[in-house]
Amino acid sequence: MEKVKIRRELLEYLLELARDFYPNEFAGFLREKDGIFEEVLIAPNPHFGRSSAFFDTWMLPYDESIKGTVHSHPGPNPRPSRADLNFFSKFGGVHIIIAYPFVEDSVRAYRSDGSPLRIEIVK
Repeated sequence: MEKVKIRRELLEYLLELARDFYPNEFAGFLREKDGIFEEVLIAPNPHFGRSSAFFDTWMLPYDESIKGTVHSHPGPNPRPSRADLNFFSKFGGVHIIIAYPFVEDSVRAYRSDGSPLRIEIVK
């Protein structure tokens, strides 16, 4: 199985964001450097609700380092919903879902088609 690499510090921050926004979802874009996700960018004027997160992708700056997305699920299911898959198909890249209870074991990564990726946490 193909893998995605993410810095431990970023993963811990994403878990904290998921906990802070609970019971609402949060979403952001992932910046990659040298094949490793290192930063999250929260889009301007987001709407984070209990069953969805919305932001206007037209408001994002042009940034070639954005290679993925991340969002939380306030329930325990880390699998992508139909709405998630629809978004994945439009945005491309890698997509990380953080499910409740927002711990390392509840994080999953997917390709745009919804097929799973292994996550490697790096220093």
